[in-house]
Amino acid sequence: MSTPFPFTAVVGQDDLRLALLLNAVSPAVGGVLVRGEKGTAKSTAVRALAALMPALDVVSGCRFSCDPDSPDPACPDGPHEPGAFETRPARMVELPVGASEDRLVGALDIERALAEGVKAFEPGLLADAHRGILYVDEVNLLHDHLVDLLLDAAAMGASYVEREGVSVRHAARFLLVGTMNPEEGELRPQLLDRFGLTVEVAASREPDQRVEVVRRRLAYDDDPAGFAERWADEESAVRGRIVAARKLLPSVRLGDGALRQIAATCAAFEVDGMRADIVMARTATALAAWAGRTDVLAEDVRQAALLALPHRRRRNPFDAPGLDEDKLDDTLEEFAGPDDEDPDPDPDGPGGGDGGGDGGEPPRSDGDGPQGDDTAAPPETDDSPAGAESGEGGESRPAGSGAGEQSAVRAAEPFRTKVLSVPGIGEGAAGRRSRARTEHGRTTGARRPRGTLTKLHLAATVMAAAPHQRQRGRSGRGLVVRRDDLRQATREGREGNLVLFVVDASGSMAARQRMSAVKGAVLSLLLDAYQRRDKVGLVSFRGTAADLALPPTSSVDAAAVRLESLPTGGRTPLAAGLLKAHDVLRVERLRDPARRALVVVVTDGRATGGPEPVALAGRAARLFAAESIASVVVDCESGPVRLGLAGQLAGELGGSAVTLDELRADSIAGLVRDVQGTSRRAA
Repeated sequence: MSTPFPFTAVVGQDDLRLALLLNAVSPAVGGVLVRGEKGTAKSTAVRALAALMPALDVVSGCRFSCDPDSPDPACPDGPHEPGAFETRPARMVELPVGASEDRLVGALDIERALAEGVKAFEPGLLADAHRGILYVDEVNLLHDHLVDLLLDAAAMGASYVEREGVSVRHAARFLLVGTMNPEEGELRPQLLDRFGLTVEVAASREPDQRVEVVRRRLAYDDDPAGFAERWADEESAVRGRIVAARKLLPSVRLGDGALRQIAATCAAFEVDGMRADIVMARTATALAAWAGRTDVLAEDVRQAALLALPHRRRRNPFDAPGLDEDKLDDTLEEFAGPDDEDPDPDPDGPGGGDGGGDGGEPPRSDGDGPQGDDTAAPPETDDSPAGAESGEGGESRPAGSGAGEQSAVRAAEPFRTKVLSVPGIGEGAAGRRSRARTEHGRTTGARRPRGTLTKLHLAATVMAAAPHQRQRGRSGRGLVVRRDDLRQATREGREGNLVLFVVDASGSMAARQRMSAVKGAVLSLLLDAYQRRDKVGLVSFRGTAADLALPPTSSVDAAAVRLESLPTGGRTPLAAGLLKAHDVLRVERLRDPARRALVVVVTDGRATGGPEPVALAGRAARLFAAESIASVVVDCESGPVRLGLAGQLAGELGGSAVTLDELRADSIAGLVRDVQGTSRRAA
């Protein structure tokens, strides 16, 4: 076994180390989600924590690590005889992103269960992690159904395996730690809430600290055992402090004053539900025990709020986690009780000098309010004057290099969109957009298993075995089942797609109100893509060329940032935009052939610039139709006179067109729109 990097040798990352240690003191806190850029010692710190966890007494021979002092009465390996136990180190179990459901929760031998009535159970990773650490690297890339199983087990302290009426239950209490890079996509808000604490980590910008990081890493790589030995005393001290804090924890008093501060803080920050209050209370108690105190102080409540609340305040995926510390301090001061240590609380309370404002939260900007310079916006033409342009607020600035570039405008308020789905049945990654053959969903049939049986189709299995009972010598009530009789259930669910946005940013789209509405529509579709677990990409075209503004990614908020800063102006190289999108899809098919694509072209349909721009755009569009690529055109044309060019483009793409008004889910055009055209052949 390789020597882990010492926990106490990690440089900086104070919040990360504190959050991990608090969970080691009190696993009831609920685990830690570590968010941060790559290369910030997230995984190193988590793996190092395992060496600090106290050793465990376990029942000898029990695969589920039962405590000999209080064995699980429902343990599949029980009942246990008293007295026989062994001591071993706490385990750290890693859950791979590509793990199967059976690998996580365990598997039943269905053949023996049907033929012999025996619950032959092979434990999974949840059983291995009982009373230890379960670590999920890149938890945001884990399939949703695995995350649900994982967090349900963490919340209930038990894992349940159900297979066609045969069930097994075992204890599964563990310290759950997940790490993620937000650039690769976010967790759903309801899943974020299931993690007790969250910390943001980033590499230090201080040269001295970075030098120390490199120095320690190189020393560890040269001699891991020798490096660990040099930190052995510090590791032993922290290990002893964890043991002492665990013993002290039951004696810590959480007074009414601290409880009131906790409740007031959660109410002030408008967190949903009561889980935040409970997590804050447990975290504040663990902080007091870690500090060697038996009373929870206001400073414990403040630190608990900084760890437990930021990720619970997000209302949509584009909100950055965070907490207004001035508002937090004001709330704690206002609700300080007599048992707190502040001897001179401010009698005026918070807000005494701010007119009863909203506690310091920044004012919200909708981005689609009245625009003072609408009259100064350039006309809807690709031939904007090249001498001077009007920026935001009406200031004049020189034009770009012939591109007629306008400054970026804010997106309008997003809205709930219709479902744009890819026709046919795919086999891509689990998601919530288009129909697909998946491991989860409604049962549509049965087939012989290809490899390990995961979802038994009981009726089909019985029908396959029934004709052979006499020749197999059946004499009793039990059904004689052979492996060839087993049938796998085929299921239909939903998949996530690659939604590639192709956005017209030319001069014809540059009117402020129009571009604000267009960005609002794309932002709405991005929100929909986030909820449906899609990958997204963004191609923009203007002037003389197209640009891949965002390569396909699972980070929808990254797409929103690129969209917000998208400039406009110049001619409309529609063909260049379509050809760039076609090239992006070609590369993505090589990387992920199972993920089907949906191309969303946002344009008024005009094509200008270069020789024969309309004919060239038509030829580019027909490439999509020839390859049955699902597409939809969001028609941005406005005004009393409409040319219908977007509809013509949709016909050449082999897709359909929808106006900005029709895109809204509450419009009279209906609730669901499947992409039509030649792509229907995929069904």
